Amino acid sequence: MTNENIQKAYEVAKERYAAVGVDTDKVLKQMQDFHLSIHCWQADDVEGFETREGGLTGGIQVNGNYPGKARNIDEVRKDILYAMSLIPGKHRLNLHEIYGDFGGKSVDRDECTVEHFQSWIDWGLANDIKLDFNSTSFSHDKSGDLSLSNPDKGIRDFWIEHSKRCRAISQAIGEAQQDTCIMNTWVHDGSKDITVNRLLYRELLKDSLDQIFEHKYDWMKDTVESKVFGIGLESYTVGSNDFYTAYAAQRNMMITLDTGHFHPTESVADKVSSMLLFVPELMLHVSRPIRWDSDHVTIMDDPTMDLFSEIVRAGALNRVHYGLDYFDGTLNRIGAYVIGSRAAQKCMTRALLEPIDTLRKYEGEDKKFQRLALLEEAKNLPWNAVYDMFCLKNNVPVGEAYIKEVEQYEKDVTSKR
Repeated sequence: MTNENIQKAYEVAKERYAAVGVDTDKVLKQMQDFHLSIHCWQADDVEGFETREGGLTGGIQVNGNYPGKARNIDEVRKDILYAMSLIPGKHRLNLHEIYGDFGGKSVDRDECTVEHFQSWIDWGLANDIKLDFNSTSFSHDKSGDLSLSNPDKGIRDFWIEHSKRCRAISQAIGEAQQDTCIMNTWVHDGSKDITVNRLLYRELLKDSLDQIFEHKYDWMKDTVESKVFGIGLESYTVGSNDFYTAYAAQRNMMITLDTGHFHPTESVADKVSSMLLFVPELMLHVSRPIRWDSDHVTIMDDPTMDLFSEIVRAGALNRVHYGLDYFDGTLNRIGAYVIGSRAAQKCMTRALLEPIDTLRKYEGEDKKFQRLALLEEAKNLPWNAVYDMFCLKNNVPVGEAYIKEVEQYEKDVTSKR
């Protein structure tokens, strides 16, 4: 598609949307401020850079062995920068603690310091990329089924120390980049079979979190993340949605909604308006669950569109942070980054283009027919022409043109690994 045709299509879309009271130029400006926190762990199938041996544990799993995955910190950074070059807008990078620059040395989780992330800070500053952070409780000799809720004080103290150090690292990142670093705390803790002492483990988890969050920082924000179950931990999850919703509300802190961490028929979109009444902000981890928390690449499906629509309808654009969280080893990993990131952007574009003022007017006047009719007709409005213009303005490939770009990178770079 030529630039001229993209511009012509946009002008038609602009006129169509103006007829229903929507300013597409305003939406394009809003999209420039829509920053995704893109996850580093898609690049290498959640392996990280520790010297440990062994695969993933903690109820998570990566499927597939597509050739060319990143093998070290330089390759992860190169792949991420290339993927970002195909995604319109300016975005953040979300790091897990196991992605520290350890220099081939054995650094245990309770020994990590900002020193191990200084090169990431420098990289972020050099490339104008803001960083977010995550503690890492899985895939470790002391992970087991229980970490922060472990009755063994030695193991529990180990993970408390790890989490405290991660918060200090996040503070240093935020101060260096002069932009708040969001640190997510998620632990896999649970049980495969019937659990008869549920309260004990939740008491221990609460106590651990109280210790971890005791110190206040000004350049980082905490968020906590629940899960319904994990592989091998199907019967009981200590950090359930109920637990973390209550905990976050009590402490007036952010909570993370991972779209793969709920029952497949449960509406994550419906949680937005409820939670925002009781917590200051939300963090999203957007993935695509199929049957279980399978972390398929995000696409423009109904649940994701509903989620972003609800954020816009709730007027919560400034109270929600947007991260991606999937890891698929069955396909080109750079392509996975681009597909998922663009899908999230398309959902937000369409949500911002919804004729919300007219819809609210219809709803307020109890005009159910008119409301439903406009909701349906809005699906046919040329939102895609607006997104194409967004890509054009950001000098990235429009439409399917990025496929050839990814194929060329595979030919030149990843196929030689």
